[in-house]
Amino acid sequence: MQTEARVGVVVDGGPRGLSSQQKQQKPLHQQQPHHHQSQIGTVSQLVAGGVAGALSKTCTAPLARLTILFQVQGMHSDVITLRKASIWNEASRIVREEGFRAFWKGNLVTIAHRLPYSSVNFYAYEHYKMLLHMVPGLESQKANMGGDLFVHFVGGGLAGITAASATYPLDLVRTRLAAQTNIIYYRGISHALRTICRDEGVFGLYKGLGATLLGVGPNIAISFTVYETLRSFWQSHRPHDSTVAVSLACGSLSGIASSTATFPLDLVRRRKQLEGAGGRARVYKTGLFGTFKHILQCEGFRGLYRGIMPEYYKVVPGVGICFMTYETLKILLADVTAKV
Repeated sequence: MQTEARVGVVVDGGPRGLSSQQKQQKPLHQQQPHHHQSQIGTVSQLVAGGVAGALSKTCTAPLARLTILFQVQGMHSDVITLRKASIWNEASRIVREEGFRAFWKGNLVTIAHRLPYSSVNFYAYEHYKMLLHMVPGLESQKANMGGDLFVHFVGGGLAGITAASATYPLDLVRTRLAAQTNIIYYRGISHALRTICRDEGVFGLYKGLGATLLGVGPNIAISFTVYETLRSFWQSHRPHDSTVAVSLACGSLSGIASSTATFPLDLVRRRKQLEGAGGRARVYKTGLFGTFKHILQCEGFRGLYRGIMPEYYKVVPGVGICFMTYETLKILLADVTAKV
């Protein structure tokens, strides 16, 4: 849920070189069709955001599955097994026992989740920004860096919470499908949804939602804020650099920053999502803070960052694919709508 969040920050589409004075000098006849353009922009934004997120997740699915498997290892593994764990050993085990295609296990539900998630995330971020700029205290601070950072931080956090809440059951199903190894308990998306509802009730589809909302809000808020700050700084000093290169570099750094800050919450989220899966006994019988305490006691501080390396490895290609796909689709969709 972390990589796709980085994409939403490029919605403004390119350099912000125009000053407020230059914007005010636009002829009146150029401003009249603005409402029509925003409608077209919304549709293009939803399509481009959803496709970019889905393509990025498909390309980085092997690393994403490795991250999930590492995150949940401490639930049913002893200390000796955990010490032997490595990316190469786990990847070799998947190929040997499950086959190469198993790296994409759960990817169909990932796409089914990512399309609406990314679309809602893009759309909500833009609208939350507009609403925040309408707040009396912030309206006069548009040119102020502090006010701008506040808008990006709060808008990004609210957008992440909105998107995560709307699509959470699919995220839980994706985690359970990806965490399956030799024993197959869930045979697909619809079977998993039915089985969870039957065994755990409807609320079973929302296990770990609290940790998710606590993590995704700060994660996307940090990502949006770091990206916008770095991009503004870069473009003010090097305005003629490629937009794709700027997006890739700033997006990768923002992804690393947000992943590092919120990874423990993401790990707890995954483990809460797997509680009771496949008829297994519950491991964490307490709430969010009790789960943190249990992990620290049994696995130490490093246990909270189990799986951080494959997460880092997927950030750069994932963000790069997301940004480049999103920017390319925006241009293509803009050309199509201009000809209609």
